Amino acid sequence: MQLSVWTYEGPPHVGAMRVATAMRGVHYLLHAPQGDTYADLLFTMIERRGARPPVTYTTFQARDLGKDTADLFQRAARDAFARFDPQVMLVGSSCTAELIQDDPAGMAEAMRLPCPVVPLELPSYSRKENWGAGETFYQIVRHLADRDVRAAPRDRRRPLVNILGPAALGFRHRDDVREVRGILDTLGIAVNVVAPLGASPAEIARIGAADFNIVLYPEIGDSAARWLEREFRQPRTRTVPIGVGATREFIAEVAALAGVDPEPALADDQSRMPWWSRSVDSTYLTGKRVFVFGDATHAVAAARVAQEELGFEVVGLGCYNREFAREVRDAAKLYGVEPLITDDHLEVEDAIAAASPELVLGTQMERHIAKRQGVPCAVISAPVHVQDFPARHSPQMGFEGANVLFDTWVHPLVMGLEEHLLTMFREDFEFSDDAGASHLHQNLPATGRGTARSGVEGQGGLADTAAKVSEADGPLHHPADGPPPPAGEVHIWSAEAEAELKKIPFFVRGKAKRNTESFAAEQGRAAIDLETLYDAKAHYAR
Repeated sequence: MQLSVWTYEGPPHVGAMRVATAMRGVHYLLHAPQGDTYADLLFTMIERRGARPPVTYTTFQARDLGKDTADLFQRAARDAFARFDPQVMLVGSSCTAELIQDDPAGMAEAMRLPCPVVPLELPSYSRKENWGAGETFYQIVRHLADRDVRAAPRDRRRPLVNILGPAALGFRHRDDVREVRGILDTLGIAVNVVAPLGASPAEIARIGAADFNIVLYPEIGDSAARWLEREFRQPRTRTVPIGVGATREFIAEVAALAGVDPEPALADDQSRMPWWSRSVDSTYLTGKRVFVFGDATHAVAAARVAQEELGFEVVGLGCYNREFAREVRDAAKLYGVEPLITDDHLEVEDAIAAASPELVLGTQMERHIAKRQGVPCAVISAPVHVQDFPARHSPQMGFEGANVLFDTWVHPLVMGLEEHLLTMFREDFEFSDDAGASHLHQNLPATGRGTARSGVEGQGGLADTAAKVSEADGPLHHPADGPPPPAGEVHIWSAEAEAELKKIPFFVRGKAKRNTESFAAEQGRAAIDLETLYDAKAHYAR
């Protein structure tokens, strides 16, 4: 175990909480010491739920360790059942309680509570949150599914489907389910169960009545879907409908499993992303370098959308959940990049710095990393902060989800251009800190126009450099076009050179920096000052 300021995933019992909190009629009894109850904050403050999660803690203290904690656990179980009257009770241990080697499952079974008890064996020191959520959902389905319930003959009835994977604290899960339901309605397919989000134990019991399963989030729903495929002969989908292309493939896959015509859903394409990608407006962002990191499902989908639908160049791709590393490795081969499989945010930060992207698509950790490096960022995956649980409808999946991706990813780049213009004119009277609000009428001095021109001219030679590198065939190029700096080469930038570098627009600043360092390496210059910067400009301008 590694101590870290930030973690991409909590321990597996947090994943179990996400499933219990998503469902109705389920209560989770967690054997945990005092201080392990912080997870409540995730649901009440981050996701902004109206009620605390259905979790009871035994909350033993240090002085209790000298006694038999079994009595403490059983008393907590009886109290939780009397107070909450759950239809199903989950029992398990937190990572700290696991060390004292109590047996919550055995103790709960010996009590013979008047409701089904699902024991959870979640190894806290070898597994993490997403795996814990997937294992918990699998155990619930395995314990509660009625084996006698099977899909009825398909004679003159609508196809019936289960939607598996959405859970509490999921990134836009509520909105994604709404979008997918809309697609199914258009296809004439009925929904049997959405689980775990909003499902009750009674609904899980009849999960076998569906003809097939849609797995929206494999990290949580795949294990249960595989078991249902074996035990109930229910096929499952493989396509996650994030992006226009994947949504079209998803519709075709679902229609084939249901035996219906996909055209009504395919014709209902309201996404504006394809139109924009074919427009002249998109050309100034074509080829922008993007670094993608998150959970495997969202990272793989985002990389495809970025490269195939927006014309970006994927220069980095990775995930933090090792259970799905194979999918990320396969995707990385398509883009010719080295896959990054790690849960160390410092390693991710180093990789982003080395790749010098112009846009980062990641989690809330990458948002902070990108901010420190002065690069635009959009969040595509959990873990996320409160701002990523919007009150409005904001899906990632389906055609409307593609619109949200378009807005979320393109706007940071566009606003970055605006920010650069404000920086260029920062000495102009209109944009100084002493100026009033821009939307209020002011009497502008007659010299305003001249001041604005002098603001541009005040950029010196670097303004010319910015113009040159912005051209389609500009002189500044990717390091692959020329010899890269020697491995391990560290260049020291003078304060004046760094200040001049920052005057170059952010969307070509990384290229200018790499080319200058490559030039310095060729010339044997360890330090980069203004002279080196302008020499590099002259060299690549030839």
